[in-house]
Order: sequence, then C-alpha cells, then structure tokens
Amino acid sequence: MHYEVSGSGTPVILIHGLFGNLDNLKALAKSLEPHFTVVRIDVPNHGLSEHWHTMDYPSLAEALISLIDQLGFDTVDLVGHSMGGKIAMATALLYPQRISKVVAADIAPVSYSPRHNEVFEAMESLSLEQLISRTAALSHLTSNGIDEGTAQFLLKNLQRNTQGFSWKLNLSGLKANYQHIIGWSIAADNKVEPYNKPCFFIRGGDSEYVLPEHKQQIMAQFPNVSVKTLYGTGHWLHAQKPDIFNRLVTEFLQKKPD
Repeated sequence: MHYEVSGSGTPVILIHGLFGNLDNLKALAKSLEPHFTVVRIDVPNHGLSEHWHTMDYPSLAEALISLIDQLGFDTVDLVGHSMGGKIAMATALLYPQRISKVVAADIAPVSYSPRHNEVFEAMESLSLEQLISRTAALSHLTSNGIDEGTAQFLLKNLQRNTQGFSWKLNLSGLKANYQHIIGWSIAADNKVEPYNKPCFFIRGGDSEYVLPEHKQQIMAQFPNVSVKTLYGTGHWLHAQKPDIFNRLVTEFLQKKPD
C-alpha cells in the first residue's frame, strides 16, 4: 500500500474516499502535522497502490493493520472520508485493540443504494487510446452527465504515458467490487462487538449520506460517539469548509479521555 508520512507525535492514518488518492486529505494532514505523525495512504485500487481483483472491507482492514505493523505502530487513530470512513470503521470493529479513535467524515456504517453508475459509465466510455488532451477528457465527462467539479476530481486519476493516457486507479476492479464498497455487513458477517472507544461522525448538512434513520445503526456499532453537522456543505465537506473541518478533527483527536 502506497503511503506518505509527515509530522511527529501520536500516529493518525488518513483514508480517502472512492476514486480518490492520498492527496485528498492533504490539507487536514498539514493541520495535524504539528501534533501527530500523519500517514496518508492510497487505498488499494487507487493511486499508486496495488490493484486488487477482490476488494471488501475485511480485506482492506487487514491490509491497513499490516501497514500499521510495517510502520511499527502499536495503536493509531483513523480518519476516513466516505469509503475511507467505512474502512476506518471496519478496522476499528475488527481490530479494536489497534485503533484508539475513529473519525468518519460523511458516511455511516450502513449499506447504500448505487449512486455512481453514471460515473462508471462516463469513465468507461472515455476512449483513452484516442484521447488527445485532458481538456478533451473533461469535455467528455461533462457531456456524459458529470458535473464539472466531480469531473475535475476524477481526472486527477488520469495520467499520460508513452501510449497516450491511462487511469491510475483500477477502474474495472472498482466496478467489479462496487457492491462491496457501498455495502456493509461487518457486524453481521464477523459477529464483532461494538467499538467502545471514541468515535466522531462529521456530516455535511446538505448531504444525504448520514441521515436520522442511520442513528440506530451508528449507536449499535459505535456507542461512544459524538456527531457534528457542518451546515452549508455537502459530501465534500472537508474541501468545502476545510478550516472548520480540520479544526474539529484536530480537537477531537487531541482530546484526552474523560
């Protein structure tokens, strides 16, 4: 698993969401570096990490624990956005002795209905062999129903090579495992106990990812939880209001147990 380390102090691992890479939470890393050893990772099938045929949360949690062992950490804090939040929660439930705190940004420990089919279709229909520029790629994505902000985000995965262009991420692997990514069966499949250490959910006020009907499932799996809503933000709350988001995460991670 590709990663970058900065700062010094208590270790915290930052985990990006679907279609992202380790740069997505770079601003948060800068805020945390004076107080923490910050590890930013490329999730498998993303960025410079290896491509997997099978990708599910138990496997991702195991890989994360292997990285923690490799880095020589006994326990770490985890911060994850969207899919990254699910990876953080799964790791905490499956390996509670290794995880001290969890921050889940705009995601709940529940199964979601598909909401990325249009993205997969737009990316798959982009002919990389005939692509002449990033501008042309942007035009293709926006003409296929992707808003410009999301398209620009997706195109961070586009790289030029000797044959033209290619995706850094494993697009076919992500699509094949998409039901695992939007699903959630950690507690049922693994008969795990609730994670009783501190957990912080930050949700976007305009987002539909963390809703009132999710409260019961959140409390059942993460009873020692606090929740904050960032009003005026959607799913990309860390990018829309970075100063507030970064401060809230830093304060939660620095807070001593009662």
